[in-house]
Amino acid sequence: MELKGKVFKVLPEQTGTGKNGPWRKQDFIIETEGQYPKKVCITMWGDKIDQFAIKESESLTAHINIESREYRDKWFTDVKAWKVEKSGGGAGPAPNQDGSIPDDITTFHDEDFDDDSPF
Repeated sequence: MELKGKVFKVLPEQTGTGKNGPWRKQDFIIETEGQYPKKVCITMWGDKIDQFAIKESESLTAHINIESREYRDKWFTDVKAWKVEKSGGGAGPAPNQDGSIPDDITTFHDEDFDDDSPF
């Protein structure tokens, strides 16, 4: 799946140690364009942080995987980038063949969400 837009914010890198050894991750927020822009938090893991070197205000296409998992009867959804293509020059998302800007992402919001997640 692809998500095109402009980087709204790059969050600080997080590190830790798990059962498989040390890990690092970094989240960034991308804002889609179109009549109803949406902000989506995307996570990069490990060496991809250095490989992609995301900067605020860049226009890019993030190739993502979306996965949900259950913890204590609540569901959590991760959006992970496995590839990033930078558009360069702040060009924004590529238009559709008719010239319109795609708006092809659906976001989910859980109003009862408690931020007590261990991950």
